Amino acid sequence: FLEPHYDEKKNFIESNRERLIKKWGGEQGWDRQKRVHNLKGRGMDAGIPHFNLDRLASNTMASHRLIQHVGKRFGLRISEALYDRLNVYYFVDGHSLNDKPRLAKVAAEEINKLLNNDKTTANKNGNGETAIGENEILTFLNGNEGRYEIQMALRTLDDIGVHGIPKFIIEGRTVVDGAARSDTFVDIFRDIEMRGKIAGGPIFGEILGVSDDIIQRGSHSIQDLDAAAA
Repeated sequence: FLEPHYDEKKNFIESNRERLIKKWGGEQGWDRQKRVHNLKGRGMDAGIPHFNLDRLASNTMASHRLIQHVGKRFGLRISEALYDRLNVYYFVDGHSLNDKPRLAKVAAEEINKLLNNDKTTANKNGNGETAIGENEILTFLNGNEGRYEIQMALRTLDDIGVHGIPKFIIEGRTVVDGAARSDTFVDIFRDIEMRGKIAGGPIFGEILGVSDDIIQRGSHSIQDLDAAAA
């Protein structure tokens, strides 16, 4: 979580600008962090020309629960695409991730668009579903389903020494800071490529209740990757 102590009952707590200025001890400290890490330049390199510095910061338990729920119900292809959409929703559009009515509307639109674009998704996931309603998502967000699993995942992260975000855990054992540059990841993946096999496995699948079948199907097929590279 970005700020786990934020009140879940509030739509948002503060702007991200306010949060960062407090975090780094004032505007001078925040300006120094921006220069050291070249955040704007690295965002542009990644194809993100604008981060909304005044985006609304909130508790993110509900949105974390939603992503896991969608992954278990529709598969990782859909949940990862929804995650990408919510990154734009928050980091670029600046909306609160705890604005549950707005979140439900955006999530329903994105999930149904994805399901409509991939008519075989329901068959691949074996649930026969081809749509989800906005009201159904809102009911889920206002409930507690999935809370225990997220809490257990947070406890596991604490046990392995992950206390900040973003972080990447590769092969279930290699922890890479989110601020690492691309060559760090390239080196790790080239090593795996040379080995010809993955040394470890996911550490959160069982904790989050995601079945082995869903994990094995993954979020991207070879056809998806070929199409993206074309």
